[in-house]
This record gives sequence, structure tokens and C-alpha cells, in this order.
Amino acid sequence: MTGSEALIQSLMHEGVDTLFGYPGGAIMPVFDALYDKKDKMNHILTRHEQGAVHAAQGYARVSQKVGVALVTSGPGATNAITGLTDAMMDSTPLVVISGQVASPLLGTDAFQEADVIGVSLPVTKWAYQIRRAEDIAWAVSRAFYIASSGRPGPVILDIAKDAQIATCEYSYEKTTSLRSYRPIPTPSKENIAEAVELINNAKKPLALIGQGVILGNAEKELTDFLEKAQIPFAWTILGLSAMPTNHPLNCGMLGMHGNIGPNIKTNECDVLIAIGMRFDDRVTGDLKTYAKQAKVIHFDIDRA
Repeated sequence: MTGSEALIQSLMHEGVDTLFGYPGGAIMPVFDALYDKKDKMNHILTRHEQGAVHAAQGYARVSQKVGVALVTSGPGATNAITGLTDAMMDSTPLVVISGQVASPLLGTDAFQEADVIGVSLPVTKWAYQIRRAEDIAWAVSRAFYIASSGRPGPVILDIAKDAQIATCEYSYEKTTSLRSYRPIPTPSKENIAEAVELINNAKKPLALIGQGVILGNAEKELTDFLEKAQIPFAWTILGLSAMPTNHPLNCGMLGMHGNIGPNIKTNECDVLIAIGMRFDDRVTGDLKTYAKQAKVIHFDIDRA
């Protein structure tokens, strides 16, 4: 089969049945292969590549699947950067597939050539350029694993046009681990014991709830803990659905655009328990004066 057919088959192996995109010459072989599978895959045509990536983000958040977007080379790929950045900041699993000029033309300032990998590296979990059809299946498998594991985020695969057209033997093996990639850190028993002691001795504790609780499917465990310990909580905007808004321990959303109550409590508590949030500047304000009176316990997948 062709590289484009291998790509579509690989997406189907990952359970993709809906994807978003805007076609162009450098990605057209993939769209041709996609058309042949129109009875199994639903393509949503947007009017701009940025819209395609944002739509894939929304689909990922609602469906709890990896969102997929197809864009062409050059301006098509660079138009996707805002969506990739947003997905990186909001921990949204996303695979963007961009077309690229043929391999012999790379580095020649060819029509609609751009250094997509260089541009996207700072705002993706993994960015990889594919120049051979036989590399497509394993790259897709790795991309979906990286995008959906650990702290979810975006991946971009930049596929040269000759790799899309060339033929290859096809086989697919789902990636379940990578030697150099550790998506879930191992917590320190000493740190946990220290946190337990701080919480047990706290007089005015406060919990801050972020999206990490939702991504980790830890809503029940969090509810049980807060109710047993009778700890009031506030939430970030992305942590809104982690706890019921009508819960008696709820203080509301904190930060610049939040309620005054949790902002005051942040600067009155003696132990601040942050769970699945990153202390964004819109939450903290001036770090020189933020929660200076409190001991801070920070639970997050990214080490502080």
C-alpha cells in the first residue's frame, strides 16, 4: 500500500473515526486515501487550519480520545501552531499531521516549504518528520502513545510528499512504552509522609483543584479525601468539573477572574494543598506576596 494508505490504516488502528482538516497540495495524497475510507472515517472540513486544530481539541476534550487534524505544508502547518500551543498549555491529546515538500526539495526554499519541526518543537511533546513510507506506521503508533500518556499534549508528524506516495509493506504494532520516556513519575514516600504530617497538623488548610484531577480520573478519591478531612477547596477554571459547584466545602474559582473569597483564604491558610494545577500567574498574582504564610503541598504530574 502507499504511505498515505498506511497512514489512514494506522489511524483506524488507533480508533480514529473523526478528524478535522483543510487540504492542500502537499497533503493531497492523504486526503485521497481518506476519501477511499469515507464509510469508516468522518472528515470535518474547516475553513482554516487553526480552526481545524481547535476543533480537534474540542473533540478530544469531549470524546476523551486523541484529536486528529490534517494540514498542508508551509502556511498550513504554521497556521496550526496556535492550536498546538493551546493544546500544550491545556494538556489536550492531539496529533496534527502536516504535509511537507518532497524529501529531495527539503532545504531548498521550495514552494510552501517551512521548517515545521523547528517551529513546533517548543509547543509539542514530540515533533517528527517522516521521509519514508515504511516509517509512517511506527511513527503514528508512537505519536498516539506520547499524546495520550502522562500529561496529555500535542504531537506533530510532518510527512514528506514522496513518503505519502511511495509504497511499503504495512504492519502495525501499538506502542505501550518507550525507553527514554517516563510519562508517570514515581512519588517519593518521604514526600508523601511529610505531606500527611502537614495536613494532619493544619489548623486552616485550603485545597486548590486543577484539571490534573480530571485528567487523572481522581474525582472520587479527591472528594473522599476533602470530605473526610473537611478541607475547603477552590478551583481553577479548568478544574471546574472536578468537584460539584454546590458542594458545601466549595469556595469558588480563585485568581484574577475568580471570586474574592478563595483569594483571601489563600493568604490566610496555614497549609495550601495544590492538586493538579500549575500556579499560573493569573492565579497567584505577585509571587512575592502570594501565600507567604502557608506551607505548600503541590501534587502534580510535572515535578515542581
